[in-house]
Amino acid sequence: MDRLEALRAIARDAAGGDLSFPTHAQLALKIRAALDDPNCSVEQAARLIQADPLLSARVVGMANSVLYNRSGREVVDVKTAVNRLGFGTLRTLAMALVTRQMAGAATAPEQRVASQKLWERTAHVAALARILAQRVTGQNPETALFAGLVHDIGGFYLISRASAYPALLRIEAPLAVELAEGSEISGEDEDTDVRVERELSVAVLRKLDVPTAVIEAVEEFWRGMLSIPPETLGDTLLLADVLAPVPSPLRWHDPAEAANQRAASIDMLVGGDTLQEILHESAADVAGLIETLKF
Repeated sequence: MDRLEALRAIARDAAGGDLSFPTHAQLALKIRAALDDPNCSVEQAARLIQADPLLSARVVGMANSVLYNRSGREVVDVKTAVNRLGFGTLRTLAMALVTRQMAGAATAPEQRVASQKLWERTAHVAALARILAQRVTGQNPETALFAGLVHDIGGFYLISRASAYPALLRIEAPLAVELAEGSEISGEDEDTDVRVERELSVAVLRKLDVPTAVIEAVEEFWRGMLSIPPETLGDTLLLADVLAPVPSPLRWHDPAEAANQRAASIDMLVGGDTLQEILHESAADVAGLIETLKF
């Protein structure tokens, strides 16, 4: 079975509602659902978060990051951190944990390596998306952060299924051409890796009750058509994806081509500044957020 056949098999299961998530992610899903309850208090939210040591550490860490602690006053407990961040950011962190743990049941070394690499890339895309939304596209920065964290959630689901379908992690050079050019050359009706992966990602996002606006932005991201100047949430994801320095383990990577794309993007004029100037000014915020997101 080749990679496309494996993708089709998984997509068929997903279309029929057969999507199962690792038990590691269940607590984070419950926390996110509780945070959606308008009657959930700060005290209740803090107690729920404290039930997961990893999430607790990330919540306090983000509250003390450069981005969220402009006053320089350090917090050392979850309740104070919850107050500082607000429920919107907490939902994003809970979903970040769900995304990170999507491949948590992976046992094979190849799966663990792929999961780690994909998460590192995801953290870069999410952090860059937040800054780009704030400084370039005019989108809501927290929504952009959330969208960046979930934009490739289907990839984590694929990694979790790689023990049954080893071909999913076999990315070869000839396939790179198809992945890069398939949707444009073959057309929207062609059953390519890109289209099947997009449909799978959307199915996972819908199963997790992700807001429609974010799902639509992820679909726009997968279609790969960046507007100039970039304006939409989808544009924000596309630009962050190009600028992220960490390659995806699920895509063929041509270092020279990636470098050329990044170089062309950072020379883009956005308002009175180039994107390079904006990224330079925001480097500390981006680095701090990436470090905080490394579950």
